[in-house]
Amino acid sequence: MLRVGSAVACMACRNLVSPNMGVRFRMPLQKLHPLSRAIHHRYNASVTPPHCSAARHFTSMSRLPMQPPKPPPGGHGGWRYQQHRNFWMLRLASRLLKLRYIVLGSAVGGGYTAKKTYEEWKDMLPDMGEYIWVIPDFFWELSKQIDLDKLTKMLPELVEIAKFLPELPDLDKIGENFTFLKSILFTAEAPGDTPVKAATDAPVTATPEASGKQFRKSSDKEKVDQLQEELLRTQMKYQRMLERLEKENKELRKVVLQKDEKGIHQRKVKKSLIDMYSEVLDILSDFDSNYNTQDHLPRVVVVGDQSAGKTSVLEMIAQARIFPRGSGEMMTRSPVKVTLSEGPHHVAMFKDSSREFDLGKEEDLAALRHEIELRMRKSVKEGQTVSPETISLSVKGPGIQRMVLVDLPGVISTVTAGMATDTKETIFGISKNYMQNPNAIILCIQDGSVDAERSIVTDLVSQMDPHGKRTIFVLTKVDLAEKNLASPNRIQQIVEGKLFPMKALGYFAVVTGKGSAGESIDSIKDYEEDFFQNSRLLRDGMLKAHQVTTKNLSLAVSDCFWKMVRESVEQQADAFKASRFNLETEWKNNYPRLRELDRNELFEKAKNEILDEVISLSQVTPKHWEAILQKKLWERVSTHVIENIYLPAAQTMNSGTFNTTVDIKLKQWTDKQLPHKALEVAWETLQEEFARFMAEYKGKDQDDIFDKLKEAVKDESIKRHKWNETAMDSLRVIQHNTLEDRSITDKPQWDAAIQFMEETLQARLKDTDSVINDMAGPYWKQRWMSWTSRSPEQHICNETKKELERLLKLHEDHTAYLANDEVTTVRKNLEGRGVDVDPVLIKDTWHQLYRRHFLQKALHHCNLCRRGFYYYQRQFVDSELECNDVVLFWRIQRMLLITANTLRQQLINTEVRRLEKNVKEVLEDFGEDNERKVHLITGRRVQLAEDLKKVREIQEKLEAFIEALHEEK
Repeated sequence: MLRVGSAVACMACRNLVSPNMGVRFRMPLQKLHPLSRAIHHRYNASVTPPHCSAARHFTSMSRLPMQPPKPPPGGHGGWRYQQHRNFWMLRLASRLLKLRYIVLGSAVGGGYTAKKTYEEWKDMLPDMGEYIWVIPDFFWELSKQIDLDKLTKMLPELVEIAKFLPELPDLDKIGENFTFLKSILFTAEAPGDTPVKAATDAPVTATPEASGKQFRKSSDKEKVDQLQEELLRTQMKYQRMLERLEKENKELRKVVLQKDEKGIHQRKVKKSLIDMYSEVLDILSDFDSNYNTQDHLPRVVVVGDQSAGKTSVLEMIAQARIFPRGSGEMMTRSPVKVTLSEGPHHVAMFKDSSREFDLGKEEDLAALRHEIELRMRKSVKEGQTVSPETISLSVKGPGIQRMVLVDLPGVISTVTAGMATDTKETIFGISKNYMQNPNAIILCIQDGSVDAERSIVTDLVSQMDPHGKRTIFVLTKVDLAEKNLASPNRIQQIVEGKLFPMKALGYFAVVTGKGSAGESIDSIKDYEEDFFQNSRLLRDGMLKAHQVTTKNLSLAVSDCFWKMVRESVEQQADAFKASRFNLETEWKNNYPRLRELDRNELFEKAKNEILDEVISLSQVTPKHWEAILQKKLWERVSTHVIENIYLPAAQTMNSGTFNTTVDIKLKQWTDKQLPHKALEVAWETLQEEFARFMAEYKGKDQDDIFDKLKEAVKDESIKRHKWNETAMDSLRVIQHNTLEDRSITDKPQWDAAIQFMEETLQARLKDTDSVINDMAGPYWKQRWMSWTSRSPEQHICNETKKELERLLKLHEDHTAYLANDEVTTVRKNLEGRGVDVDPVLIKDTWHQLYRRHFLQKALHHCNLCRRGFYYYQRQFVDSELECNDVVLFWRIQRMLLITANTLRQQLINTEVRRLEKNVKEVLEDFGEDNERKVHLITGRRVQLAEDLKKVREIQEKLEAFIEALHEEK
């Protein structure tokens, strides 16, 4: 043992170690504290500074040198202590520390490799999470609600089973051949010895073992039945608890929604997701693009055979009996889109109506069913049974699952009497059109009370969705199926997907009432719950609890619907974005200087132009109206005046007879024909002026795309316009009084009458000459100049004309008609020249020749009467000149002038305004009739603008819906 003294250590060491403390060391003190010496000796001036490596060699992270360092010269102990130093233990420790890091690195690398391998194996496994929605949530919570340890303890032990076997002999006394049975029933100490192995080692005694097995099987079966019944009771108990909690939650949500509706929170209430989504579908239903941008947005398509219970399932999901009902007849005649959403009140509303139907009142329910039936019948065109036109309906209420369903007409196998011949094909076409959407959820409804072989819709569904990735199968009328079917296993085969040649995501069995139209939704729910609670289908395990009731069905359909929406809506938004780019590019290239006006905007523009034209009609001057009316009225009545009044009166012998004949004929004409003719002329004039203004309207934005619309508006307005017939009586009185006046007050009026008479007679004479030339053929000059010749008929007529002209030249005062002997004379004279002529031709030719002769004499007499106003004032006393025919034409001219003035006043003051009102009504009717607008405003430009507007609207609404969907998520 060495004792440390003051002479052994330095001052620092002396401070650390007391000189009186004895410590046993195997080596000198200097070897135990070199680090201390390295730290503290530098403060001692009398001590030589130690080598710097003294501290470095003893750090755990440094590498030890192979040779010890040289000792410093001099110092305390010097060579005596340094030569005894040995560092082999430190070298070994450093090697071990290096090995630690190697092992640690290997462990980390191996763990990472194992984790990566595990992740690869995990990715190779199929994702079973997609099918979790089929099982209700409460099924996963059974382990939390049911004490499994308690159920395990309730199972009988083997010893307790042995107690129920008093008749068996004592197993200990049977011998070694039955030791394996004893070990199984009592001890079970050798778990490695299986009963099969024991049975091979020992012989079997028949009677005791057989009786024991039989009793054990019966006892186990009873226990299993008891446990199954206990499980069903527990499940129904928690099911009722869930329903009670959901009912309370429904009432609380209703209260909250009502508060939000009243504005208690003073916040802006946004549209619900399902309402936003339904708006997009409504726009898409009217979208018709030439780029074939297909509607692949999800919706739940309800298909099934006729009378399979489709409508009843929808009513159970909507929690209201909203559809019209019939016994065995087709009630769904067109697709009905039902948007289900949650709201404080149970109400229904059509897309194009603001009326709300309270589904809690039977009166509103009846009115809603009647309205749906009326809309279906209106949508069906004549000669058809079903229609592809969609009826859009929204239903809101507390606790309703959010989704969009489309109820389609039931699939039929035979066209019955009263149906259109193509009804079956039309229904198949409508169903395929909806089901071919790759994102549509197909809700296949099958009647469970009929034979499966009679199903038609299952084949159709299997064609559209062969892998069953978007099909949910629903078996209805399970109560009747259980009652009627001899083999309940058939129902199990259906709900397990083993009977029908189709696949589905899930299979459900529901009961939709007892078949009575007066059942309420609550009574149907109670009946359904009672049926499945007591049904042996559920008790025997043929049906699973999550596969029954319409409530579980609605939850599963809603989850599947929203899953499909989240997966496909962004892809659809991108498709419409690309379609919008294509349409905008086409518009930019074809119509660079025109605004993008859709059909409604173009109609409003055309409406303003038409109304401006109608207003311009009221700005027509009175002078223009009267000139047009007077001209057209004379054109209408001139033939009657000349042929029926003037010519007969001119055949009289004296002026008294002439005036009497004129007065009588004018009175008859005024009473029967003249007012009607005047009103017809006025009405035609109004139509012509209206058409002229619409045709000649020149505006800055004149567009030929409106021509068809303007023509339709003009025709419809004129068709609706009826002239005020009460003005006819007053017009008749005015005309009668005007024609009875014979007093010409001044010379200008006399000259105007002379001019009117001369113009009329000259026009008639010109027409008569034209008729005669057509009858006789061209003259010699025309024949030579135009290289034409007379026909045989014209040659005969020309010879007849010459013979009659000789007769008329001999008798200038001849009457208007030829006598029979004169006709015979003319005929014989023509036959003497070799011309065979018909007497009728002679009379017709004479009529025209005498008419020309009379008009020539009347014109000559008119020229003589130019200076007869003086004799007229003296009433033609002591004068051979009588100008009564001039007075007649003055009366006719004055009647035309006053009648035109009267009609002009009625046009401006009444009829133009009424026409303007009719035009406005027609435009309003056209504006409400979309089909008429589509027919009247057509063209690629209009269609392109329509598509652009709808694509933009769809894209904006889809983007808003996606944003709201992400916020909710």
